[in-house]
Amino acid sequence: MAGPAKFDRWYRRTVVGIPYAWLIVFLLVPFLIVLRISLSQTELAQPPYSPVFDPSAGWQGIKDFVGALSLANFKLLFGDWLYLSSYLRSVTFAAVSTLILLAIGIPIAYGMARSPQRLQPILLIAVILPFWTAFLIRIYAWINILQRDGLLNDALLALGLISAPVTWLATDTAIFIGIVYSYLPFMVLPLYASFDRMDDTLLEAAADLGCPRWKAFWLVTLPLALPGVIAGSLLCFIPIAGEFVIPDLLGGSNAQFIGQTLWTEFAFNRDWPVASALAMVLLAILLVPIVFYQAVQMRALERR
Repeated sequence: MAGPAKFDRWYRRTVVGIPYAWLIVFLLVPFLIVLRISLSQTELAQPPYSPVFDPSAGWQGIKDFVGALSLANFKLLFGDWLYLSSYLRSVTFAAVSTLILLAIGIPIAYGMARSPQRLQPILLIAVILPFWTAFLIRIYAWINILQRDGLLNDALLALGLISAPVTWLATDTAIFIGIVYSYLPFMVLPLYASFDRMDDTLLEAAADLGCPRWKAFWLVTLPLALPGVIAGSLLCFIPIAGEFVIPDLLGGSNAQFIGQTLWTEFAFNRDWPVASALAMVLLAILLVPIVFYQAVQMRALERR
């Protein structure tokens, strides 16, 4: 009996240990590396920062290394409007885009969940279908659609809605269009899962009590779908805040997102410490909605 019991313990430890090992190697270690670079100073050397830890120097080397680290890069970020405006622009665009995605995604997901059972797989595939094409190719397609002689202006001119071609590219509108198009499936799928699991008898009970459909949706359906709303919002808000490709290809150069600023510091200015500090502050900002979601989940579990 000792053999199977020992194997069972080994098996459980392995199953639990593999995810933790994965998180340590691919999340914690890179995080510590970026944090260490963010506390360094820029140097015209290879690597382009200092201090560099020398294990052969022993304990004195460790003390010298730790003593040379500083928060100067973080002070620079919070004292320069260029970086603050990039953060503000990124978070604002992420918040507004998430609200637009909610406004579009809720009716789509609700319609999918209330459609006949035989049509739901087809509708689900239609939502997932854009993922079958590479992300970059889809964004380049929007460049062709939004240019002055592109498909959108041609359609609007044919319908008589405009009298002359409109400038769409290199505007905030183009960024919103690209973001909403790209991230809509991430909003629709969690919402659809929440609506699909909902007990229809609750809506029937609300109707029996004289509750109008719109009021039943607001008071019954939407609160029950709140986990899907929060999950979809997080799935959209977090990557949008760090978005680089869509603003770079569809937006203008008048104001940069934080992803573009980070790339400029890292690739062109070769200022790895400032770029790392930018990444650390962005990570701290994105932790706020995650902590909020965890708090909501804990309260929901406590009520049960």
